[in-house]
Amino acid sequence: MLTDEPGFIQRPNINMKKINLFWLVMLFVCHCANAQTPANMQWWQNGKFGLFLHWGLYSIGHSNGKPQKSNEHFMLGERIPLATYARLSDSLTLNNYDPDAWVKMARDAGMTYIVITAKHHEGFAMFDSPSSDYNIVKMSPAHIDPMKGLAAACKKYGLKLCFYYSLGRDWADPDVPTDWPVKAGRSNTWDYPDEDKKDLSKYFERKVKPQVRELLTQYGPVGIIWFDTPEKISRAQSQELYTMIKKLQPGCIVNSRIGNGLGDYSVSEQKIENKTVHKPWESCITMSGKWGYSKFDTAWKSPELLVRQLVEIVCKGGNLLLNVGPTASGSFPAPAKERLQAIGRWMHINNEAIYGVKPWMILNENAIELKDTHGDVMGKSDNDFTSKQVAPDIYFSQKGMYVYIYARSWKQSRLLIKSMPEEKIQIKSITLLGSKKAVKWQQQKEGLAITMPAQLPAIAPVYVFKVQRQ
Repeated sequence: MLTDEPGFIQRPNINMKKINLFWLVMLFVCHCANAQTPANMQWWQNGKFGLFLHWGLYSIGHSNGKPQKSNEHFMLGERIPLATYARLSDSLTLNNYDPDAWVKMARDAGMTYIVITAKHHEGFAMFDSPSSDYNIVKMSPAHIDPMKGLAAACKKYGLKLCFYYSLGRDWADPDVPTDWPVKAGRSNTWDYPDEDKKDLSKYFERKVKPQVRELLTQYGPVGIIWFDTPEKISRAQSQELYTMIKKLQPGCIVNSRIGNGLGDYSVSEQKIENKTVHKPWESCITMSGKWGYSKFDTAWKSPELLVRQLVEIVCKGGNLLLNVGPTASGSFPAPAKERLQAIGRWMHINNEAIYGVKPWMILNENAIELKDTHGDVMGKSDNDFTSKQVAPDIYFSQKGMYVYIYARSWKQSRLLIKSMPEEKIQIKSITLLGSKKAVKWQQQKEGLAITMPAQLPAIAPVYVFKVQRQ
């Protein structure tokens, strides 16, 4: 349009250069702001919701009939010798293992991917590992590879199979030093006491690289390699792993716990970010008080609280990876099944307000500052810092021409959305997901007023209004 102005071509050259530079900068900024998510990340950022499975020798769920000290870390917590701890493999009967049922439960709950502990800090491989005899096929009574059935079920139901791998901790290996919270703080020093003689590079070459390669070549497409605890892994080792993963499976994504600033997305463990984050991130949270199964665990979160957490995380731009700890025999605890079913009923109605949404310009209204739980309310091994408080509030997200309003734990008969007065947003229609009744609404100077329908969907009390903009 500027070139149509009379006499524009008579302006000095320097102004033209400045204008051209200005528009080049603006085009670059707009391009960056609207840059497409890499193809291998698109499914993950759209999918929003995954199932985390902590399953290993610790899944026996007790220690000589008593609560395990540090639960899934109880080999460390009780300083159990490797030869003694290894005998727990007898408990992995897999008598109740039904991978088809596992994946179907996840699918019916609205989850789009599964991350399972292929090897936790205990060093025991829950898969067929040719590079290490310390694995479930060689040592358990079942003598089967459970990951094969899980891979087949994920393919059947359309979920992404992903593997957790403890990177910088391994209590079965003699060459793994640690430095958190102090030197040798997370090392096996009762079997291997000389921390200074441990050579991490030997462990890396002997076990890490071969096992990660096995996971990427034995089970078909892998969605994520979900590393944990990089500890003393070097930058060069992190880079070597990352390069190997991308070479073997270019579509596989890697979390930031590969270490040293690498990875495709960041992880918040047992907490929710306190504001919107525009870079890819994921919150991994327990459904109960523990990561691994414990027969003494009674601190199960309500379906309402779990749905609230899913909504908050999604509205802040993240994914929720929700954990279940199966038993050693391969079954889900009954409270986990009940909660997955309840979440599934909510997701059946509201999944369009989860999949593929992005943060809106306003995060929430009426939200009070909920205190993180730092106390020992769920047992000595827990690190769950998510708030357990439930209070009515409003969250927002968007997708295309729609804005979604989430009325969390709402009990009043009326909503007043102060962020949506008529001068700020022009509204064409409003519907309540899961209801065929017309929604009564009116835009006022104070904001958008919505009358809550007399009959609400019989689900966890988090209700979603779909706002179509003009």
